[in-house]
Amino acid sequence: MSPLKTSIALIGAGQMGKALAQGFCNSGECDPSEIIAYDPSEASIESLVHAIPGVRMTQTATEATQAARYVILAVKPQHAADLCEEVQPAVQDETIIISIIAGLPTSWLSHALKTSRIVRVMPNTPCLIGQGVSAITFPPDLKTSDVNIIQRLFATVGVVHQVQESMLDAVTAVSGSGPGYVALLIDALADGGVQAGLPRQLALDLAVQTFAGTASLIAETGDHPAVIKDRVSSPGGTTVAGLSVLERQGVRGALADAVAAAAARSSALARSVT
Repeated sequence: MSPLKTSIALIGAGQMGKALAQGFCNSGECDPSEIIAYDPSEASIESLVHAIPGVRMTQTATEATQAARYVILAVKPQHAADLCEEVQPAVQDETIIISIIAGLPTSWLSHALKTSRIVRVMPNTPCLIGQGVSAITFPPDLKTSDVNIIQRLFATVGVVHQVQESMLDAVTAVSGSGPGYVALLIDALADGGVQAGLPRQLALDLAVQTFAGTASLIAETGDHPAVIKDRVSSPGGTTVAGLSVLERQGVRGALADAVAAAAARSSALARSVT
């Protein structure tokens, strides 16, 4: 595919903003010169310029917004109100706002920025290594060409799913918070290995690769996780013995409850900001 040849403003050059810009440029979807970035942090600016030579920096968020067709808002929710007030006068008829600000609904952003051209995206932290997942909700009147461009951009950092905005709290709870749950499980699996007599580093290496390999196996075969579980559960074997303990301890229910709690918290945080 040929590069997109379009201008992209990046408002917020922290970890996620930087990861997105690297994905866009490293994939060849856009040239570094087409990224116009702003961040109040000198450290973030230096890190972005070092990672992507040729990216353009501006002195203000307004200047970046004026210079681009696609404007990515990658700031923390508590900074959103001040940012929107600052850049709103620079939002033009053709400007498309792409918000990765957690919890802020398009209705709030549309009111604050006085535009209906709001795209919401929920990326997760594995986007930092190009292995993430991004859930995107588009306004109904957005051109198909713009939808395709935005999907192509986010596909450079992982898998893309188009969802209804009403699903984003649940998406946040599964894929946004999910890396935390998985990291906890990997840590616990490694602790178990140490308890069983393995050296710490070996136990951690085995746990990490087991999670990564199993996830890849499910993704590539399309098999339901229960099929994979049954395939390694020989009658009277070691896996069944371990699974019996997990079921008695309620691990399955605890994870489901964790997702429900995270979704409820996401909804509550959105209400507190708006």
